[in-house]
Amino acid sequence: MPVKLIENGYGKQAVRLVTVRRGPERHELQDVTVGIRFEGDFAAAYTEGDNQGVFPTDTMKNTVYALAAEHPFDDIEDFGLALTDHFLKSSPRASSVRVDLTQHLWEPIEAGGAVHPHAFRQAGSERRIAQVTRDRQGARVLAGLEDLVVMKTAKSAFEGFPRDRYTTLPETADRILATAVQATWRYSRPHVAWGRFWREVRQVLLQTFAEHDSNSVQHTLYAMGEAVLETVDVEEIHLTMPNRHHIPVDLRPFGMENRNEIFVATPEPYGLIEGTVRRG
Repeated sequence: MPVKLIENGYGKQAVRLVTVRRGPERHELQDVTVGIRFEGDFAAAYTEGDNQGVFPTDTMKNTVYALAAEHPFDDIEDFGLALTDHFLKSSPRASSVRVDLTQHLWEPIEAGGAVHPHAFRQAGSERRIAQVTRDRQGARVLAGLEDLVVMKTAKSAFEGFPRDRYTTLPETADRILATAVQATWRYSRPHVAWGRFWREVRQVLLQTFAEHDSNSVQHTLYAMGEAVLETVDVEEIHLTMPNRHHIPVDLRPFGMENRNEIFVATPEPYGLIEGTVRRG
């Protein structure tokens, strides 16, 4: 029976890069994980063992470090654009190159009432992310964030849902809403002030989550996406919001009143809610 290779791709993953820009007053730290994927005319390497067109993945890794030294960057989007431009020019067989960047956020330590010039602390689990894809026609940039952990202890409800004989969940007009937001978005223009716009989107997401009178995670997800599109020059945003359940503990067996104050956090299983909001 004849067979053929339908699609292929290869690259280098989990390339860790830490840069220190040593200014006269303070140091600037970048901590980034880079993933690289090539697509193109590489079928012969699979079917014939012919490596003439295969750009080595070890060279991809070395390129990350060399370009970081040659082109210091403030925003991971700019670094992704530089990497994809270099790789596409260096590999004639490649039809497209995708670079995924995850920035591990650090912030200066405050010591003695002032910001320390060269001591840092990791800013929790949250990460800034970007994806840059470039082909022979041009580049496309997605910006985003992941593991932005948030919680609100009021203005959250879940009522009016369908019930069947397996439904045990009680309706509630006052519950804890907690999630770890992952968001990716596409700007309306090909080039923007990446860092400033990223901070603006993040602030809109946080503010809307805090202020929204939520009927469900779905309800709040849409409100957050809608607010971003109304406030920032963003064309489309995709949000993923796992529901980190906090179940009220029944204190009545202990002769105590349930005042909606004592909860147990249940990491698994969890509801997973996601959606994309786009300009009409």
